[in-house]
Amino acid sequence: MSFRVAADPSFKDFLTTADRSLLGIWVCSGSALNAEICAGAGFDWLFIDAEHSPNDLSSILAQLQAVRSYPVVPVVRPPFNDTVLIKQYLDLGVQSLIIPMVNNAEDARKAVAACHYPPLGVRGVGSALARSARWNRIGGYLQNASETITVMVQIESAEAVANVEQIVGTDGVDGIFIGPSDLAASMGVIGQQNHPDVVDAVTSSIRAGLAAGKYVGVNAFDKSTAQGYIEAGAHFVGVGADVALLARASEALAMSFAGEKGTDTPASY
Repeated sequence: MSFRVAADPSFKDFLTTADRSLLGIWVCSGSALNAEICAGAGFDWLFIDAEHSPNDLSSILAQLQAVRSYPVVPVVRPPFNDTVLIKQYLDLGVQSLIIPMVNNAEDARKAVAACHYPPLGVRGVGSALARSARWNRIGGYLQNASETITVMVQIESAEAVANVEQIVGTDGVDGIFIGPSDLAASMGVIGQQNHPDVVDAVTSSIRAGLAAGKYVGVNAFDKSTAQGYIEAGAHFVGVGADVALLARASEALAMSFAGEKGTDTPASY
């Protein structure tokens, strides 16, 4: 039997052709069923998170399989900028990554190297064993894998904002994703994502990314805040999470029967 299948498109393929900001939802439950529900909801991209969620290799694989037939791009965040773990994610078939806590150009170079085979990087070769190459059913995978990978690095500290021009100028960084919650914490205003200093840091990072010709994304679970960042030029925005939606909706349902007035939902996530 001889056949070839094509690799899935990566996030940058969609960003390149988009005529608007792309909206995404986090899947933090570790549930393939929840991932599939969210994949069919109408969002452009799906953020499978392993930094603050109970996800491991098996649950990420199950979610990738669950959402593959839907018109949504899965983007995965590892728990940290680790070469070995990123290699395993890539072999699972992850093609679009958001790598957290990248504070300087050296961190960015490490993230890029982890995502590419030599001579571009240090990714280990195991295509015959890996879903990413469909177990060597994708012709020329080793030679062309880099074309299918999108590498986003996360700007989420005051240090990263100070170094953002060097980070976006790093070869192989396709874009940045700005995390206002950790950024607020690093700036001494934890829980205040809409603090003027935090908003200024986010918008200055957006400008730096755009000036460098890189894709720029940001987290903004508040609709008006999200709209402001879209107007500032963000190419993609994370606007909610499966667990947050379940928490707020279940609270509202319970309170509707109890006749109680709900408390304000924290702005931070």
